[in-house]
Amino acid sequence: MLFHVRMTVKLPTDMPAEQAASLKAEEKALAQQLQQEGTWRHLWRIAGLYANVSIFDVPDAQALHDTLMQLPLYPYMDIEVMAMCRHPSSIHDDDR
Repeated sequence: MLFHVRMTVKLPTDMPAEQAASLKAEEKALAQQLQQEGTWRHLWRIAGLYANVSIFDVPDAQALHDTLMQLPLYPYMDIEVMAMCRHPSSIHDDDR
């Protein structure tokens, strides 16, 4: 099942720079691992914001929830989720 997920990161302004850098490095490593596994199919930065739009490919909503909760930056994110399904006019065979 595909999900469109918008994540906006809001780190506390008083968070120590070293802690923020560590969280960001852990987030990057996990995001890249999930992309290599095919779970995180697409990842785009939203210009001018500390935010992204992503497409996740997971079995169901619970799997998406579990995946998002393991992200190191999860406690500092505002997340919007939309379930997606294949459009009958799409010409792409790999849509789900």
